[in-house]
Amino acid sequence: MQPPPEPRSLPSPPTDGITALAYLPSASQGGPVSTLLASSSWDSAVRIHDTSAANAALVTRKQMDCGPLLCLATASVDVPAATSVPSAETGKNTGAVVYTGGLDGSVRKFDVDANEVSLVGYHGSATGTDGGGASFNDKHAVSCICAISNVGGGNVIVSASWDGSFHLWDLRGSSGSRSSRGSTPVETLKLPGKAFGMDVTTSNLETDVVGRIVVATSGRRTCVIDIEIDSSDPSASLRAVQRLERESSLKYQTRVVKFFHDGTGMALGSIEGRVAIEYLDELQLDSGGKKKYAFKCHRVGDTVYPVNSIAFHPILGTFATGGCDGTVVMWDGRNKKKLTTLPKFPTSVAAMTFNAEGTELAIASSYTFEEGEREHPRDEIFVREMLDYEVKPKSK
Repeated sequence: MQPPPEPRSLPSPPTDGITALAYLPSASQGGPVSTLLASSSWDSAVRIHDTSAANAALVTRKQMDCGPLLCLATASVDVPAATSVPSAETGKNTGAVVYTGGLDGSVRKFDVDANEVSLVGYHGSATGTDGGGASFNDKHAVSCICAISNVGGGNVIVSASWDGSFHLWDLRGSSGSRSSRGSTPVETLKLPGKAFGMDVTTSNLETDVVGRIVVATSGRRTCVIDIEIDSSDPSASLRAVQRLERESSLKYQTRVVKFFHDGTGMALGSIEGRVAIEYLDELQLDSGGKKKYAFKCHRVGDTVYPVNSIAFHPILGTFATGGCDGTVVMWDGRNKKKLTTLPKFPTSVAAMTFNAEGTELAIASSYTFEEGEREHPRDEIFVREMLDYEVKPKSK
Protein backbone atom coordinates (compact mmCIF):
# COMPACT_ATOMS: atom_id res chain seq x y z
CA MET A 1 0.00 0.00 0.00
CA GLN A 2 1.33 3.42 -0.97
CA PRO A 3 2.22 5.55 2.09
CA PRO A 4 0.04 8.65 2.53
CA PRO A 5 1.57 11.84 1.12
CA GLU A 6 2.36 14.84 3.30
CA PRO A 7 0.20 17.98 2.94
CA ARG A 8 1.99 20.86 1.18
CA SER A 9 1.66 24.39 2.55
CA LEU A 10 1.14 27.02 -0.16
CA PRO A 11 3.33 30.14 -0.05
CA SER A 12 2.04 33.64 0.81
CA PRO A 13 -1.30 32.61 2.37
CA PRO A 14 -4.00 35.08 3.51
CA THR A 15 -3.11 37.23 6.49
CA ASP A 16 -6.49 37.00 8.24
CA GLY A 17 -9.20 34.37 8.64
CA ILE A 18 -9.73 32.22 5.51
CA THR A 19 -13.42 31.91 4.62
CA ALA A 20 -13.63 29.89 1.38
CA LEU A 21 -11.66 27.89 -1.19
CA ALA A 22 -12.58 26.97 -4.77
CA TYR A 23 -10.60 25.75 -7.78
CA LEU A 24 -10.99 27.70 -11.00
CA PRO A 25 -12.75 25.73 -13.74
CA SER A 26 -10.69 24.29 -16.57
CA ALA A 27 -9.84 26.86 -19.24
CA SER A 28 -11.54 24.75 -21.90
CA GLN A 29 -14.06 21.93 -21.86
CA GLY A 30 -12.21 18.64 -21.74
CA GLY A 31 -8.93 20.45 -21.11
CA PRO A 32 -6.43 19.78 -18.31
CA VAL A 33 -7.75 19.93 -14.75
CA SER A 34 -7.11 23.38 -13.31
CA THR A 35 -4.44 23.68 -10.61
CA LEU A 36 -5.44 27.29 -9.84
CA LEU A 37 -7.06 27.69 -6.42
CA ALA A 38 -8.96 30.80 -5.32
CA SER A 39 -9.32 31.80 -1.67
CA SER A 40 -11.19 34.54 0.20
CA SER A 41 -10.43 35.92 3.62
CA TRP A 42 -11.09 38.62 6.19
CA ASP A 43 -8.22 40.69 4.75
CA SER A 44 -10.52 41.65 1.82
CA ALA A 45 -8.37 39.99 -0.86
CA VAL A 46 -8.91 37.19 -3.35
CA ARG A 47 -5.78 35.14 -3.86
CA ILE A 48 -5.12 32.61 -6.60
CA HIS A 49 -2.46 29.98 -6.02
CA ASP A 50 -1.01 27.43 -8.39
CA THR A 51 -1.20 24.21 -6.40
CA SER A 52 0.95 22.01 -8.64
CA ALA A 53 3.85 20.45 -6.78
CA ALA A 54 6.43 21.73 -9.29
CA ASN A 55 5.09 25.29 -9.52
CA ALA A 56 3.33 26.02 -6.24
CA ALA A 57 3.10 29.80 -5.95
CA LEU A 58 0.85 32.77 -5.32
CA VAL A 59 0.06 33.88 -8.86
CA THR A 60 -2.21 36.84 -8.14
CA ARG A 61 -3.75 38.78 -5.26
CA LYS A 62 -6.65 41.18 -5.79
CA GLN A 63 -8.00 43.57 -3.20
CA MET A 64 -11.79 43.66 -3.47
CA ASP A 65 -12.23 46.93 -1.49
CA CYS A 66 -15.32 45.79 0.37
CA GLY A 67 -14.04 44.88 3.82
CA PRO A 68 -13.84 41.23 4.89
CA LEU A 69 -14.84 38.58 2.34
CA LEU A 70 -17.15 35.90 3.70
CA CYS A 71 -17.57 33.65 0.66
CA LEU A 72 -16.61 33.07 -2.96
CA ALA A 73 -17.63 31.09 -6.03
CA THR A 74 -15.78 30.43 -9.29
CA ALA A 75 -17.19 30.08 -12.80
CA SER A 76 -16.25 30.13 -16.45
CA VAL A 77 -15.94 33.63 -17.87
CA ASP A 78 -19.32 35.06 -18.88
CA VAL A 79 -18.13 36.45 -22.23
CA PRO A 80 -17.07 34.45 -25.32
CA ALA A 81 -13.64 32.82 -24.91
CA ALA A 82 -12.33 34.56 -28.03
CA THR A 83 -12.60 37.92 -26.26
CA SER A 84 -10.63 36.77 -23.23
CA VAL A 85 -6.91 37.45 -23.10
CA PRO A 86 -4.19 35.82 -20.97
CA SER A 87 -3.87 37.30 -17.50
CA ALA A 88 -0.76 39.37 -16.91
CA GLU A 89 -0.52 37.82 -13.43
CA THR A 90 -1.11 34.15 -14.20
CA GLY A 91 0.32 34.21 -17.73
CA LYS A 92 -2.59 31.99 -18.75
CA ASN A 93 -5.95 32.37 -20.41
CA THR A 94 -7.87 31.00 -17.43
CA GLY A 95 -11.31 31.80 -18.80
CA ALA A 96 -12.47 32.22 -15.20
CA VAL A 97 -14.20 34.68 -12.93
CA VAL A 98 -14.46 34.78 -9.13
CA TYR A 99 -17.58 36.09 -7.39
CA THR A 100 -17.36 37.24 -3.77
CA GLY A 101 -19.70 38.16 -0.94
CA GLY A 102 -18.59 40.87 1.46
CA LEU A 103 -19.29 41.92 5.02
CA ASP A 104 -20.48 45.23 3.52
CA GLY A 105 -23.37 43.47 1.77
CA SER A 106 -21.81 43.62 -1.68
CA VAL A 107 -21.54 40.99 -4.38
CA ARG A 108 -18.51 41.55 -6.62
CA LYS A 109 -16.91 39.95 -9.66
CA PHE A 110 -13.18 39.50 -10.28
CA ASP A 111 -12.31 38.81 -13.93
CA VAL A 112 -9.04 36.93 -13.55
CA ASP A 113 -7.71 37.41 -17.09
CA ALA A 114 -8.64 41.11 -17.29
CA ASN A 115 -7.49 41.67 -13.66
CA GLU A 116 -10.60 43.78 -13.10
CA VAL A 117 -13.11 43.99 -10.26
CA SER A 118 -16.70 45.10 -10.85
CA LEU A 119 -19.71 45.47 -8.59
CA VAL A 120 -22.64 43.13 -9.18
CA GLY A 121 -24.93 44.62 -6.53
CA TYR A 122 -25.88 44.84 -2.87
CA HIS A 123 -28.01 43.19 -0.24
CA GLY A 124 -29.88 45.93 1.60
CA SER A 125 -28.71 49.40 2.54
CA ALA A 126 -27.92 51.19 5.78
CA THR A 127 -25.30 53.65 6.97
CA GLY A 128 -21.70 53.86 5.81
CA THR A 129 -20.21 53.96 2.34
CA ASP A 130 -17.82 52.03 0.17
CA GLY A 131 -16.54 55.16 -1.54
CA GLY A 132 -18.68 54.54 -4.62
CA GLY A 133 -21.89 55.98 -3.25
CA ALA A 134 -23.44 52.72 -2.08
CA SER A 135 -24.33 52.47 1.60
CA PHE A 136 -24.06 49.34 3.69
CA ASN A 137 -24.15 47.77 7.12
CA ASP A 138 -22.83 44.38 8.20
CA LYS A 139 -26.32 43.15 9.07
CA HIS A 140 -26.67 42.70 5.30
CA ALA A 141 -23.37 40.76 5.05
CA VAL A 142 -23.32 38.31 2.14
CA SER A 143 -22.48 35.02 3.83
CA CYS A 144 -23.10 32.61 0.92
CA ILE A 145 -22.68 32.70 -2.86
CA CYS A 146 -22.95 30.13 -5.66
CA ALA A 147 -22.55 30.34 -9.44
CA ILE A 148 -24.15 28.48 -12.33
CA SER A 149 -22.04 28.72 -15.50
CA ASN A 150 -23.12 28.85 -19.12
CA VAL A 151 -26.83 29.48 -18.79
CA GLY A 152 -27.86 30.76 -22.20
CA GLY A 153 -24.29 31.87 -22.88
CA GLY A 154 -23.66 33.58 -19.53
CA ASN A 155 -23.52 33.13 -15.78
CA VAL A 156 -26.17 33.17 -13.11
CA ILE A 157 -25.30 33.67 -9.46
CA VAL A 158 -27.26 33.43 -6.23
CA SER A 159 -26.34 35.05 -2.93
CA ALA A 160 -27.75 34.88 0.58
CA SER A 161 -27.24 37.17 3.53
CA TRP A 162 -27.34 37.52 7.29
CA ASP A 163 -30.46 39.65 6.76
CA GLY A 164 -32.33 36.58 5.50
CA SER A 165 -32.51 37.69 1.87
CA PHE A 166 -31.83 35.45 -1.13
CA HIS A 167 -30.93 37.22 -4.38
CA LEU A 168 -30.88 35.82 -7.92
CA TRP A 169 -28.56 37.73 -10.28
CA ASP A 170 -28.75 37.32 -14.06
CA LEU A 171 -25.32 38.19 -15.51
CA ARG A 172 -26.03 36.99 -19.04
CA GLY A 173 -24.83 39.68 -21.44
CA SER A 174 -23.61 41.85 -18.56
CA SER A 175 -20.10 42.58 -19.84
CA GLY A 176 -20.94 46.24 -20.48
CA SER A 177 -20.53 49.18 -18.11
CA ARG A 178 -22.08 49.10 -14.64
CA SER A 179 -23.13 51.90 -12.32
CA SER A 180 -21.51 52.52 -8.94
CA ARG A 181 -24.56 50.87 -7.35
CA GLY A 182 -24.28 47.78 -9.54
CA SER A 183 -27.46 46.11 -10.71
CA THR A 184 -30.59 44.86 -9.02
CA PRO A 185 -31.37 41.16 -8.57
CA VAL A 186 -33.93 39.70 -10.95
CA GLU A 187 -35.64 38.03 -8.00
CA THR A 188 -35.48 38.15 -4.21
CA LEU A 189 -36.84 35.60 -1.76
CA LYS A 190 -37.15 35.92 2.01
CA LEU A 191 -35.44 33.12 3.90
CA PRO A 192 -36.64 31.94 7.33
CA GLY A 193 -33.46 33.25 8.99
CA LYS A 194 -29.80 34.19 8.59
CA ALA A 195 -28.03 32.24 5.84
CA PHE A 196 -25.17 30.15 7.23
CA GLY A 197 -24.48 27.68 4.41
CA MET A 198 -25.43 27.19 0.76
CA ASP A 199 -24.67 24.89 -2.17
CA VAL A 200 -25.74 24.35 -5.78
CA THR A 201 -26.21 21.26 -7.94
CA THR A 202 -26.90 20.86 -11.64
CA SER A 203 -27.51 17.09 -11.44
CA ASN A 204 -30.85 15.24 -11.58
CA LEU A 205 -32.91 18.30 -12.51
CA GLU A 206 -36.13 18.76 -14.44
CA THR A 207 -35.92 20.16 -17.99
CA ASP A 208 -36.67 23.78 -17.08
CA VAL A 209 -34.38 23.87 -14.00
CA VAL A 210 -30.81 25.14 -14.53
CA GLY A 211 -29.71 24.82 -10.93
CA ARG A 212 -30.96 23.68 -7.53
CA ILE A 213 -29.90 25.57 -4.41
CA VAL A 214 -29.95 24.44 -0.78
CA VAL A 215 -29.66 27.04 1.99
CA ALA A 216 -29.18 26.34 5.71
CA THR A 217 -30.42 29.16 7.94
CA SER A 218 -30.72 30.08 11.59
CA GLY A 219 -33.52 28.36 13.42
CA ARG A 220 -32.30 25.00 11.99
CA ARG A 221 -34.23 25.53 8.75
CA THR A 222 -33.24 24.13 5.36
CA CYS A 223 -34.63 25.56 2.11
CA VAL A 224 -34.40 24.12 -1.41
CA ILE A 225 -34.83 26.62 -4.26
CA ASP A 226 -34.93 25.86 -7.99
CA ILE A 227 -33.65 28.33 -10.58
CA GLU A 228 -35.95 27.91 -13.57
CA ILE A 229 -35.95 29.07 -17.18
CA ASP A 230 -38.03 28.30 -20.25
CA SER A 231 -35.92 25.55 -21.84
CA SER A 232 -37.17 26.47 -25.32
CA ASP A 233 -35.78 30.02 -24.98
CA PRO A 234 -32.31 30.27 -23.37
CA SER A 235 -32.62 34.07 -23.23
CA ALA A 236 -35.88 33.94 -21.24
CA SER A 237 -36.20 35.42 -17.77
CA LEU A 238 -35.06 33.42 -14.77
CA ARG A 239 -37.26 32.46 -11.84
CA ALA A 240 -36.39 31.43 -8.28
CA VAL A 241 -38.96 28.96 -6.96
CA GLN A 242 -38.80 27.63 -3.40
CA ARG A 243 -39.55 23.91 -3.57
CA LEU A 244 -39.02 22.91 0.03
CA GLU A 245 -38.54 24.24 3.55
CA ARG A 246 -38.03 21.90 6.48
CA GLU A 247 -36.35 21.58 9.84
CA SER A 248 -32.89 20.05 10.03
CA SER A 249 -32.66 16.64 11.67
CA LEU A 250 -29.74 17.99 13.74
CA LYS A 251 -30.58 19.38 17.18
CA TYR A 252 -28.10 22.27 16.99
CA GLN A 253 -27.41 25.02 14.51
CA THR A 254 -26.31 23.99 11.01
CA ARG A 255 -22.99 25.51 9.94
CA VAL A 256 -22.49 23.90 6.51
CA VAL A 257 -24.63 22.12 3.92
CA LYS A 258 -23.54 20.37 0.70
CA PHE A 259 -25.38 18.41 -1.98
CA PHE A 260 -24.35 14.87 -2.83
CA HIS A 261 -22.37 14.85 -6.07
CA ASP A 262 -25.45 13.48 -7.87
CA GLY A 263 -27.88 15.91 -6.24
CA THR A 264 -30.11 13.23 -4.70
CA GLY A 265 -29.47 14.24 -1.09
CA MET A 266 -27.32 16.41 1.14
CA ALA A 267 -24.99 16.41 4.10
CA LEU A 268 -25.35 18.97 6.90
CA GLY A 269 -22.76 19.73 9.58
CA SER A 270 -23.59 21.34 12.92
CA ILE A 271 -21.86 23.30 15.67
CA GLU A 272 -22.28 20.22 17.90
CA GLY A 273 -19.91 17.88 16.06
CA ARG A 274 -22.48 15.96 14.07
CA VAL A 275 -23.24 15.35 10.40
CA ALA A 276 -26.70 14.49 9.07
CA ILE A 277 -27.29 12.66 5.80
CA GLU A 278 -30.68 13.64 4.40
CA TYR A 279 -32.56 12.81 1.21
CA LEU A 280 -34.99 14.76 -0.95
CA ASP A 281 -37.89 12.33 -1.23
CA GLU A 282 -40.32 15.28 -1.33
CA LEU A 283 -38.85 16.18 -4.73
CA GLN A 284 -39.32 12.62 -6.06
CA LEU A 285 -35.58 11.99 -6.15
CA ASP A 286 -34.59 8.34 -5.81
CA SER A 287 -32.70 7.68 -2.59
CA GLY A 288 -32.24 4.00 -3.44
CA GLY A 289 -34.20 3.05 -0.35
CA LYS A 290 -31.79 4.87 1.95
CA LYS A 291 -33.08 6.66 5.06
CA LYS A 292 -31.73 9.78 6.74
CA TYR A 293 -29.34 9.38 9.65
CA ALA A 294 -26.78 11.38 11.67
CA PHE A 295 -23.43 10.54 13.23
CA LYS A 296 -20.99 12.08 15.70
CA CYS A 297 -17.59 13.39 14.57
CA HIS A 298 -14.84 15.87 15.45
CA ARG A 299 -14.80 15.07 19.15
CA VAL A 300 -11.83 14.69 21.47
CA GLY A 301 -12.74 13.04 24.77
CA ASP A 302 -15.63 15.05 26.20
CA THR A 303 -14.86 18.09 24.01
CA VAL A 304 -17.19 18.60 21.05
CA TYR A 305 -16.02 20.70 18.09
CA PRO A 306 -18.12 22.34 15.35
CA VAL A 307 -18.08 20.95 11.81
CA ASN A 308 -16.97 23.89 9.64
CA SER A 309 -16.66 22.36 6.19
CA ILE A 310 -17.87 19.48 4.03
CA ALA A 311 -16.39 18.66 0.61
CA PHE A 312 -17.74 15.92 -1.68
CA HIS A 313 -15.49 13.96 -4.00
CA PRO A 314 -16.72 15.06 -7.45
CA ILE A 315 -16.73 11.55 -8.94
CA LEU A 316 -16.99 8.95 -6.19
CA GLY A 317 -19.48 10.68 -3.90
CA THR A 318 -17.54 10.13 -0.68
CA PHE A 319 -16.92 13.26 1.37
CA ALA A 320 -14.54 14.98 3.75
CA THR A 321 -15.46 16.85 6.91
CA GLY A 322 -13.26 19.48 8.55
CA GLY A 323 -13.71 20.66 12.10
CA CYS A 324 -12.51 23.05 14.76
CA ASP A 325 -10.42 20.19 16.17
CA GLY A 326 -8.07 20.67 13.21
CA THR A 327 -8.82 17.29 11.64
CA VAL A 328 -10.07 16.20 8.22
CA VAL A 329 -11.97 12.90 8.00
CA MET A 330 -13.10 11.07 4.85
CA TRP A 331 -16.47 9.27 4.96
CA ASP A 332 -18.50 6.91 2.80
CA GLY A 333 -21.95 8.29 3.58
CA ARG A 334 -23.91 5.77 1.53
CA ASN A 335 -22.43 2.82 3.41
CA LYS A 336 -21.97 4.59 6.79
CA LYS A 337 -18.20 4.02 6.89
CA LYS A 338 -15.23 6.10 7.98
CA LEU A 339 -12.49 5.89 5.32
CA THR A 340 -9.49 7.75 6.72
CA THR A 341 -8.39 10.54 9.05
CA LEU A 342 -5.65 12.92 7.97
CA PRO A 343 -3.00 14.01 10.47
CA LYS A 344 -4.11 16.99 12.54
CA PHE A 345 -3.60 20.48 11.10
CA PRO A 346 -2.24 23.41 13.14
CA THR A 347 -5.67 24.91 13.93
CA SER A 348 -9.33 24.84 12.87
CA VAL A 349 -10.17 23.56 9.39
CA ALA A 350 -12.19 26.49 8.08
CA ALA A 351 -12.76 25.46 4.44
CA MET A 352 -12.00 22.64 1.99
CA THR A 353 -12.49 21.80 -1.67
CA PHE A 354 -11.55 18.99 -4.07
CA ASN A 355 -10.13 19.61 -7.52
CA ALA A 356 -12.23 18.52 -10.51
CA GLU A 357 -10.83 14.97 -10.55
CA GLY A 358 -10.87 14.46 -6.80
CA THR A 359 -7.14 13.73 -6.75
CA GLU A 360 -6.30 16.76 -4.61
CA LEU A 361 -7.90 18.29 -1.53
CA ALA A 362 -7.23 21.92 -0.58
CA ILE A 363 -7.56 22.65 3.13
CA ALA A 364 -7.69 26.01 4.93
CA SER A 365 -6.13 25.82 8.38
CA SER A 366 -7.48 29.01 9.94
CA TYR A 367 -8.67 29.68 13.49
CA THR A 368 -12.45 30.28 13.54
CA PHE A 369 -12.61 31.84 17.02
CA GLU A 370 -14.62 29.02 18.54
CA GLU A 371 -12.69 29.67 21.77
CA GLY A 372 -12.78 33.45 21.52
CA GLU A 373 -9.84 35.81 21.09
CA ARG A 374 -6.53 34.09 21.84
CA GLU A 375 -3.12 33.41 20.36
CA HIS A 376 -3.36 30.97 17.47
CA PRO A 377 -1.26 29.54 14.61
CA ARG A 378 -1.02 31.56 11.42
CA ASP A 379 -3.49 31.05 8.61
CA GLU A 380 -2.33 28.53 6.00
CA ILE A 381 -3.62 26.74 2.91
CA PHE A 382 -2.54 23.12 2.52
CA VAL A 383 -2.86 20.86 -0.50
CA ARG A 384 -3.02 17.11 0.02
CA GLU A 385 -2.89 14.54 -2.80
CA MET A 386 -5.58 11.92 -2.08
CA LEU A 387 -4.93 8.23 -2.71
CA ASP A 388 -7.56 5.88 -4.14
CA TYR A 389 -7.95 3.84 -0.97
CA GLU A 390 -8.58 7.02 1.02
CA VAL A 391 -11.53 8.17 -1.09
CA LYS A 392 -13.10 5.07 -2.68
CA PRO A 393 -16.36 3.78 -1.16
CA LYS A 394 -16.10 0.62 0.90
CA SER A 395 -18.03 -2.48 -0.04
CA LYS A 396 -20.89 -3.28 2.28
